[in-house]
Amino acid sequence: MKIAPVMDRLRAAGVSVSLVHTGQHYDESMSDSFFRQLGIPEPDVDLEVGSGTHAVQTAEIMIRFEPVLERYAPSAVIVVGDVNSTIACALVAAKREIPVVHIEAGLRSFDRTMPEEINRVLTDQLSELLFTTERDARENLRREGVRDERIHFVGNVMIDSLFGHLDRAVPPKKTLEALGREPIAEGTHYGVVTLHRPSNVDEPEQLRTLMATFVRVSERLPLVFPVHPRTASRIESLGFDCPSRLLLTPPVGYLEMLGLMKNAKLVLTDSGGMQEETTALGVPCLTLRENTERPITVSEGTNTIVGRDPARIEREVDAILTTGGKSGRRPEQWDGKASTRIRDVLVSWLEEKGKLDAVMEDGERG
Repeated sequence: MKIAPVMDRLRAAGVSVSLVHTGQHYDESMSDSFFRQLGIPEPDVDLEVGSGTHAVQTAEIMIRFEPVLERYAPSAVIVVGDVNSTIACALVAAKREIPVVHIEAGLRSFDRTMPEEINRVLTDQLSELLFTTERDARENLRREGVRDERIHFVGNVMIDSLFGHLDRAVPPKKTLEALGREPIAEGTHYGVVTLHRPSNVDEPEQLRTLMATFVRVSERLPLVFPVHPRTASRIESLGFDCPSRLLLTPPVGYLEMLGLMKNAKLVLTDSGGMQEETTALGVPCLTLRENTERPITVSEGTNTIVGRDPARIEREVDAILTTGGKSGRRPEQWDGKASTRIRDVLVSWLEEKGKLDAVMEDGERG
């Protein structure tokens, strides 16, 4: 969702772009379908890394990515987000003195127990160009010694994809029917649940508590829960019996999830991306974490941090069902044009560095 609009804008500007898919997200329904639905061409390189511990996965990506840099000799390496792929590819590129460009820089939860926080901080230190989604990110980066001229506030590319595909969002009824599930009755309110972070799913008692909370919430509001593969295996190991109003489904594609979110009464999630998307859609979001690296979704958007305390979760659900929840507003420059601003900065920067060659015979610049 983050790379697709950027690739579109760069290619339209005549810049030669090669796409590397690390394979970190290896489930077909959570990876390949996103490529198809977002119209992203097949990756030029698929590292096919798959799962593993953080150390194993990061190391394997680094080992497989270095020959790619040797082969392509790029002018820059663009990385997005905060996953293991982000830091692994950034580190290899920096070691080979290839400029790193980080999209979604400067976000901080200030919780170093989160692997993603380590990835964010280190990637930003390695990057030559840093594109931020909100103004506060600049202050985070300044405090960490990043020079101001390297930071560019461009907005949120995730919202570019959302706006670009909103009219193609799959209606919830169609999604559930395709999954062989009983569709929610027309006009009936429902909520959406997603859960995948290790802090929520790897500890059996914590997961059991959250599942029991979802069951109680579902007694008031039916919940649709597309289950991440890791989460599914943890739930299965608990032997948890879900009632019909807590509807567990396999993972769904981007357009299906967009339709579910767009029409939901509320969303319960530990996903950073969904905090952003619900804010853009104006849908109340309850984040099942103790902190967020996206505070603008709380201060300006529809997001509320509820942690993992069942009483607080249920209290906030009740508030939404009673009053409609936070209305919020769309943050500055979350306007669907972030990728255009990124393109403009990148092309100008490459030209200044002498890294953007003259137009070649095939009409592209390298």
